[in-house]
Amino acid sequence: MVAVGTLATLLVAALASLFMAWAIGAGSSGSTPFAPAVGANAISVMRAGLVVGVLGFAGAVLQGANVTEAVGTSLIDGVTITAAAAIVGLITAAVLVAIGVFAGYPIATAFTVTGAVVGVGLALGGDPAWAKYREIVSLWVAVPFVGGSIAYATARLLRSKHVSEQVAVPTLAGLVAAIVANIGFTVLGPPGVQRSAAGALGRLLPIDPIAGVDSGRVLVTLAFAIVVALLLFQDMLRDEARGQRRFLLALGGLVAFSAGGSQVGLAIGPLVPLLGGESAAVQIPLIAVLVGGGLGLLAGSWTGAPRMIKALAQDYSSLGPRRSIAALIPSFAIAQTAVAFGIPVSFNEIIVSAIIGSGYAAGGAGVSTRKMIYTVLAWIGSLALALGVGYGAFTVVDAVL
Repeated sequence: MVAVGTLATLLVAALASLFMAWAIGAGSSGSTPFAPAVGANAISVMRAGLVVGVLGFAGAVLQGANVTEAVGTSLIDGVTITAAAAIVGLITAAVLVAIGVFAGYPIATAFTVTGAVVGVGLALGGDPAWAKYREIVSLWVAVPFVGGSIAYATARLLRSKHVSEQVAVPTLAGLVAAIVANIGFTVLGPPGVQRSAAGALGRLLPIDPIAGVDSGRVLVTLAFAIVVALLLFQDMLRDEARGQRRFLLALGGLVAFSAGGSQVGLAIGPLVPLLGGESAAVQIPLIAVLVGGGLGLLAGSWTGAPRMIKALAQDYSSLGPRRSIAALIPSFAIAQTAVAFGIPVSFNEIIVSAIIGSGYAAGGAGVSTRKMIYTVLAWIGSLALALGVGYGAFTVVDAVL
C-alpha cells in the first residue's frame, strides 16, 4: 500500500508537470514550428495552433523518451530528485516560461527547466554533472551559429538568380526526406531500441554491407529522397507558389513533431525518478507519462500558442516563403539531432536563430536588432534566475518541511 501522503505529493508533482507542459505548449513547442509559415501567410495563426498541438502530441509519445530520461536522471549526480524537489523545480520553471508567454518574449524553455532542475538538485546535496553540462552547453552555443548559418546559406541559394527555384526547392525537400527516413522510433525496433524507417526497410533487402556501411539503409534513404523530390518538382511545375507553400507547411509539421519529442522531456523528466525504478513509490510505464505530457503540450498549443506565434512571425523578421523554408530546414535537423542524443534544447533558440539567419540573407530586412538583444538577455537571465530561484526555493521548502 502507498501512503496517502505519498500519493498526494505525487499528485501535486504531476499537476506541476502538467502546468509546465502547458507553458511549453503555449510558448516553445506550440509557437515556434509554424511561426515562419504564418509569417509567410501560408497558414492562419489559429489553424497553426491547432495543427501544431496534434503533431506535438504525436512527437511527444513517439520520440519523447530520450530527452525525458536525460532531464530526469542525468542533470545531477549523487542524488535522486525527490517529489518535493520535482514540484519546486517544475513550478519555478513553469512560472518563468508563463511570464515570457504573457509578456510576448520567447523564454528559452530548455534553459529554464535545466536551471531549475540543477538548482533543486544542488540544494538536495547533489553534485554537478559536468560531463552532461559540457554536452548541453556545446549544443546550446552551437545552435545560433549552425542554425543561423544554414538558414542564411539556404535563403541565399533560394534567392540566387543562377538557381531555379523549381530545382532548388525539390532538392531541399529530398534532403529533408532523407533525414525523415533516418529518424529513430521505438515502435520500429525491438523493445528498448529505436529504429528508423530506412533501417527497418533496409534490413528487408537482400544486400550485404559494403565497407561496413549498411547498404540497404542507404538505398532506402536515397529512394525516399528521390521520390519526395520528384513529387514536389512535378507539383511546382503545375503551380510553383502552391508547391512551395505545401513544402513550407510540411516543414512546419515536421518541426512541430520534433518539438513534441524534444520539449515533453522538459515537462515530465523530473517525474521519472518518482514513477520508475526499484525505489519509486508508484510504478507507471514511461509511455503513459509521455501521453500525459503530450496532452499538456496539446492544451498549451491550443490555448496559449497564438500569442507567441504572432510575436515570432511578425516581430523578428518579415518572412516570405523562401526565407521561411530556409529557417525551418535547420530547425528540423537540429531538433532531431538533440532528440537522438537526449539533449534538452530550446526551440525558441533554434527557430529565432534560423529566422534571423534567413532574414540577413535579404540584407537584414525586417530583423529587429533590439528585439534580438532582449531575447538573448532573456535566455541567459532565465537560466541564471531559474537556477538561483530553484536552489533558494527548495532550500526554504526543505527547511520548513
